[in-house]
Amino acid sequence: MKRIGILSDTHSCWDARFAEHFAGCDEIWHAGDVGDISVIKQLEEIAPMVRVVSGNIDHGDVCRRAKEVEQFTIEGVNVFMTHIGGYPRKYSPGVKRLLKENNINLMVTGHSHILKVMWDHELDVLHVNPGAAGYYGWQQQRTLVRLIIDNGTMRDLEIIELGKRKIEK
Repeated sequence: MKRIGILSDTHSCWDARFAEHFAGCDEIWHAGDVGDISVIKQLEEIAPMVRVVSGNIDHGDVCRRAKEVEQFTIEGVNVFMTHIGGYPRKYSPGVKRLLKENNINLMVTGHSHILKVMWDHELDVLHVNPGAAGYYGWQQQRTLVRLIIDNGTMRDLEIIELGKRKIEK
């Protein structure tokens, strides 16, 4: 059994509540637009494994640490993580083929700043976009996701609301 914390689009924002909500997680996954390497370093103090994909605003140290995509198996679940990946029924032909050919069970994306947890019935894939954890962007609510992956099963998915995005004046 693995406890997983998922976030995206921090845009250099660190919130101490990340540590509170991800305490006890075996892994933390960041789906891109990290912004600053210090965010990754602080996540690495919380969990023994941190997986990070780069986003369209990332550069420098973040890109040296992060991959463009992560594809791995954990507890019998095949995972594909990328920053920009589309949504069920709107995947590009290349993404759709990749999901099918690699028997992906869980796809994690970021970029949109919109929290979405959707089951893709056609491909039998759980699609998770944790929304945006940072202050920058158009999201109204800052969000995180936690779930448990246990022996091929994804369960106990929780959405964590961190509060409203600060409105810049």
